[in-house]
Amino acid sequence: MSGTRIAVLVESDFYEPEIFYYQRRFAEEGAEVDFLTRLWGNDSITFSGHEYRAPFTADKSLEGLSDEELRRYAAVIVPSGMVADRLRYTEDVDVLAPATEFLRRAFEEPTVLKGIICHGMWLASSIPGKVRGRKVVCHNNLIGDVRNMGAEYVNEDVVVDGDLVTGRTGAHHHLFARRIIELLAAGRGRGTA
Repeated sequence: MSGTRIAVLVESDFYEPEIFYYQRRFAEEGAEVDFLTRLWGNDSITFSGHEYRAPFTADKSLEGLSDEELRRYAAVIVPSGMVADRLRYTEDVDVLAPATEFLRRAFEEPTVLKGIICHGMWLASSIPGKVRGRKVVCHNNLIGDVRNMGAEYVNEDVVVDGDLVTGRTGAHHHLFARRIIELLAAGRGRGTA
């Protein structure tokens, strides 16, 4: 996976075991991992994790990325916990939140693998057409949400439907990451150089 780029969204109240696992596990495979967030005009932001209040600094913005830059990612991952809830904030309720717009654009790119785990599906709630008719798994608390979005809930730990990989909970991050690695190694989610 040398030369492969993976984007992971991050915000406060992230699930530390998951985020730190992605940081190390994807790098072990030779992938470059970028943690993207909404920087709100800052050069970087240090977020606090949910369980242990561990700090994590992000310095790459998900805003303003061109389609060409987005296509360079082989995978875009929306993690578990409160990350998606925080990132779906928008000042103007008639406009998609920047992170939701970023995810919408990722769904338009067939060469980009989309990974959404646990409560990450919250970020897709404003773009239900992107998951409508697709097989997904999510946290038990969101089953009604995904069904209302028109997705087909599947009772498995990790579900793959084309270019969409979903995971049940943050505690399943190792299974979720393994499946993404397998798919990338098989040539899915190639991104562009």
